[in-house]
Amino acid sequence: MDKMVVKVPVTIKAKVTEDLKAKIITELKDAVKAANLDMEQFEFSAKRAINEQANQDSNMLGALHEQIDVERAKRAQAKAEVEAKLDRAEKLELGSEVGHGQLERTVEIEIGSNLEALLGAEILTEDGKVIAFRA
Repeated sequence: MDKMVVKVPVTIKAKVTEDLKAKIITELKDAVKAANLDMEQFEFSAKRAINEQANQDSNMLGALHEQIDVERAKRAQAKAEVEAKLDRAEKLELGSEVGHGQLERTVEIEIGSNLEALLGAEILTEDGKVIAFRA
Protein backbone atom coordinates (compact mmCIF):
# COMPACT_ATOMS: atom_id res chain seq x y z
CA MET A 1 0.00 0.00 0.00
CA ASP A 2 1.61 3.26 -1.16
CA LYS A 3 -1.27 5.67 -0.49
CA MET A 4 -3.91 6.16 2.17
CA VAL A 5 -6.91 8.47 2.49
CA VAL A 6 -7.32 9.96 5.98
CA LYS A 7 -9.36 12.66 7.67
CA VAL A 8 -7.40 15.50 9.27
CA PRO A 9 -8.59 18.49 11.31
CA VAL A 10 -8.77 21.99 9.86
CA THR A 11 -8.80 24.89 12.32
CA ILE A 12 -11.18 27.75 11.58
CA LYS A 13 -9.96 31.17 12.70
CA ALA A 14 -11.82 34.45 12.49
CA LYS A 15 -10.25 37.85 12.06
CA VAL A 16 -11.57 40.16 14.77
CA THR A 17 -13.70 42.96 13.34
CA GLU A 18 -15.98 45.43 15.10
CA ASP A 19 -18.98 43.28 14.18
CA LEU A 20 -17.43 40.01 15.39
CA LYS A 21 -16.24 41.59 18.63
CA ALA A 22 -19.69 43.08 19.29
CA LYS A 23 -21.34 39.72 18.54
CA ILE A 24 -19.02 37.82 20.87
CA ILE A 25 -19.50 40.38 23.65
CA THR A 26 -23.28 40.32 23.26
CA GLU A 27 -23.38 36.51 23.38
CA LEU A 28 -21.17 36.44 26.47
CA LYS A 29 -23.21 39.14 28.24
CA ASP A 30 -26.32 37.06 27.53
CA ALA A 31 -24.53 34.01 28.95
CA VAL A 32 -23.63 35.95 32.12
CA LYS A 33 -27.27 37.03 32.49
CA ALA A 34 -28.38 33.41 32.02
CA ALA A 35 -25.84 32.25 34.62
CA ASN A 36 -27.12 34.86 37.08
CA LEU A 37 -30.71 33.80 36.49
CA ASP A 38 -29.73 30.14 36.85
CA MET A 39 -27.99 30.93 40.15
CA GLU A 40 -31.06 32.79 41.45
CA GLN A 41 -33.32 29.89 40.50
CA PHE A 42 -30.92 27.42 42.10
CA GLU A 43 -30.80 29.41 45.35
CA PHE A 44 -34.61 29.54 45.44
CA SER A 45 -34.85 25.78 44.86
CA ALA A 46 -32.13 25.11 47.41
CA LYS A 47 -33.95 27.10 50.10
CA ARG A 48 -37.17 25.27 49.33
CA ALA A 49 -35.41 21.89 49.50
CA ILE A 50 -33.80 22.80 52.83
CA ASN A 51 -37.15 23.84 54.28
CA GLU A 52 -38.82 20.64 53.06
CA GLN A 53 -36.00 18.48 54.43
CA ALA A 54 -36.10 20.27 57.79
CA ASN A 55 -39.81 19.48 58.03
CA GLN A 56 -39.36 15.82 57.05
CA ASP A 57 -36.07 14.59 58.47
CA SER A 58 -33.62 17.05 59.97
CA ASN A 59 -30.96 14.32 60.31
CA MET A 60 -30.35 14.47 56.54
CA LEU A 61 -30.07 18.27 56.54
CA GLY A 62 -26.26 18.25 56.75
CA ALA A 63 -25.92 16.03 53.68
CA LEU A 64 -28.34 18.24 51.76
CA HIS A 65 -26.36 21.37 52.70
CA GLU A 66 -23.21 19.65 51.46
CA GLN A 67 -24.83 18.74 48.12
CA ILE A 68 -26.11 22.28 47.73
CA ASP A 69 -22.68 23.75 48.48
CA VAL A 70 -21.06 21.49 45.87
CA GLU A 71 -23.64 22.46 43.25
CA ARG A 72 -23.38 26.15 44.18
CA ALA A 73 -19.60 25.98 43.71
CA LYS A 74 -19.99 24.34 40.28
CA ARG A 75 -22.41 27.02 39.15
CA ALA A 76 -20.24 29.81 40.55
CA GLN A 77 -17.23 28.38 38.70
CA ALA A 78 -19.17 28.20 35.44
CA LYS A 79 -20.30 31.81 35.88
CA ALA A 80 -16.74 32.93 36.66
CA GLU A 81 -15.49 31.23 33.48
CA VAL A 82 -18.08 33.05 31.36
CA GLU A 83 -17.18 36.35 33.04
CA ALA A 84 -13.49 35.71 32.33
CA LYS A 85 -14.31 35.02 28.66
CA LEU A 86 -16.27 38.27 28.54
CA ASP A 87 -13.33 40.13 30.01
CA ARG A 88 -11.00 38.63 27.38
CA ALA A 89 -13.49 39.40 24.59
CA GLU A 90 -13.68 43.04 25.62
CA LYS A 91 -9.88 43.22 25.32
CA LEU A 92 -9.73 41.66 21.83
CA GLU A 93 -7.74 43.75 19.40
CA LEU A 94 -9.20 44.46 15.98
CA GLY A 95 -7.34 42.53 13.31
CA SER A 96 -6.22 39.77 15.67
CA GLU A 97 -7.32 36.19 15.05
CA VAL A 98 -9.42 33.99 17.31
CA GLY A 99 -10.27 30.31 17.11
CA HIS A 100 -13.72 29.84 15.65
CA GLY A 101 -14.12 26.09 15.39
CA GLN A 102 -12.82 23.07 13.57
CA LEU A 103 -13.72 21.03 10.52
CA GLU A 104 -12.31 17.89 8.96
CA ARG A 105 -10.97 17.34 5.49
CA THR A 106 -10.06 14.20 3.65
CA VAL A 107 -6.53 14.01 2.24
CA GLU A 108 -4.55 11.41 0.41
CA ILE A 109 -1.15 10.74 1.92
CA GLU A 110 1.65 8.65 0.59
CA ILE A 111 5.03 7.52 1.77
CA GLY A 112 7.13 10.63 2.32
CA SER A 113 4.19 13.02 2.89
CA ASN A 114 4.77 15.76 5.45
CA LEU A 115 2.11 14.87 8.00
CA GLU A 116 2.77 17.94 10.17
CA ALA A 117 2.00 20.23 7.23
CA LEU A 118 -1.27 18.41 6.61
CA LEU A 119 -2.28 18.67 10.28
CA GLY A 120 -1.62 22.42 10.47
CA ALA A 121 -4.22 23.50 7.92
CA GLU A 122 -6.30 26.58 8.75
CA ILE A 123 -9.12 28.56 7.21
CA LEU A 124 -9.21 32.29 8.00
CA THR A 125 -12.53 34.12 7.86
CA GLU A 126 -13.56 37.74 8.15
CA ASP A 127 -17.20 38.58 8.85
CA GLY A 128 -18.21 35.04 7.86
CA LYS A 129 -16.36 35.01 4.53
CA VAL A 130 -13.30 32.88 3.80
CA ILE A 131 -10.32 35.15 3.15
CA ALA A 132 -7.40 32.72 3.30
CA PHE A 133 -6.29 29.09 3.45
CA ARG A 134 -3.13 28.25 5.34
CA ALA A 135 -1.18 25.03 5.29
